[in-house]
Order: sequence, then C-alpha cells, then structure tokens
Amino acid sequence: MNPENAETYINHPTWGLLYRICMVDETQDLFTTLYAQRLFFLVANDIKGIKFQPIGRTEARMMLENRLRTLRRTGQLQEYDQLQSVFQRTFQ
Repeated sequence: MNPENAETYINHPTWGLLYRICMVDETQDLFTTLYAQRLFFLVANDIKGIKFQPIGRTEARMMLENRLRTLRRTGQLQEYDQLQSVFQRTFQ
C-alpha cells in the first residue's frame, strides 16, 4: 500500500477519519480512530474494495509490536524509530 513513513487517512462509514498506524502485511494495514485512538481496524484494500475489520486494543498492540520486531530485525531503523514513537503515544 504505502511506505511505512507516509501519513495515510481513510474515512470509515461510521467512525469517521481513521489514521494509519502501520502495515501489518502485504494486504492489510492497521488503522485507529484519529482523535481518541481507542478503536482499531485492520483495513484491506483489494479488487472488491475496502474492508474494515474491527479488532481489540490488545490485538492491535500485538500487531504493532510484531511490526516493530520485523523492522528492527531487517535493519529499517528510521521506520522503527517512527513507529516506536507511534507505539508510545498510542499504548503507553
């Protein structure tokens, strides 16, 4: 979808503007509500359109931790530092 450091927003039909936290895999990204950052969604964009899957805070945290580990392991330190900052703002 987008590079790790690009800010991306998407409009959810019920919850309004969502902010992209990070890529989860090649087909999904993790988003949260822009202001409260209390609701989390896996968002997939394919031929059929955009799909929103609500997930819990604990699951979102685990996905973000997994992404941080991947970035550290692959040496993508700039993206790691940016995502670590997002993690601290969102979960601590």
